[in-house]
Amino acid sequence: MMTAHEPDAPLEDDDLAGYDVNGRMCIVTRESGSPEELIRFVAAPDGTVVADLKRELPGRGCWVKIDRSLVDRAVAKKLFARALKTDVKAADDLGASVDRLLAAQLMQMMNMARKAGQFVSGSSKVDAAVRSGAALAVFHATGAADDGVRKIDQARKAWHLGMETEEIPSFRLFSESEMEGLMGQNAFIHAAVLAGQAGEGVVKRAKMLEQYRIGGQSRAAGGAGRQKQ
Repeated sequence: MMTAHEPDAPLEDDDLAGYDVNGRMCIVTRESGSPEELIRFVAAPDGTVVADLKRELPGRGCWVKIDRSLVDRAVAKKLFARALKTDVKAADDLGASVDRLLAAQLMQMMNMARKAGQFVSGSSKVDAAVRSGAALAVFHATGAADDGVRKIDQARKAWHLGMETEEIPSFRLFSESEMEGLMGQNAFIHAAVLAGQAGEGVVKRAKMLEQYRIGGQSRAAGGAGRQKQ
């Protein structure tokens, strides 16, 4: 018997089924969506399940919504083998592995934005970028002092109300030590990403990582709430 959360029959080939007129289909919820709303998974040559974040690996693939809890559920219910139609092994820590991949992807884009002059760090530079309208989004270390975050939030609110525009998104995704491990001397307490292709790429990947961790839609525009790790 089919439930709302588990497919009753095996999915067809990657580019044919697990697909309907509206887009790809999540193997857990059976809800369709665009590729940008889902994570693609494939079977690696060694028989393990891997995430194909760039959607470019060859072979049959299947899709799961950008939600850590759904990836964990797919592992627990052995849905990957069913969808991929092969005897694959999804590691128990696949959900955590995807988180690490998304985090690394975001950090790489931040470094690209920095090299392109589209990323600034330091509370004074971030405040200035927000008040001038140059900032696309702001970032804070999870351990950032509340006072420093509050001052930048005030600048975000002032720009939002004064210019009658959408609020500048704010993210708290990494601790300072996590950033030091991934970014070395480029780790920050407060940072802002500026307009440009690389800057837009940072915002896109930050929203994806946040959505993966909390489920549902990104809450970035609502403030710099601490995210679960």
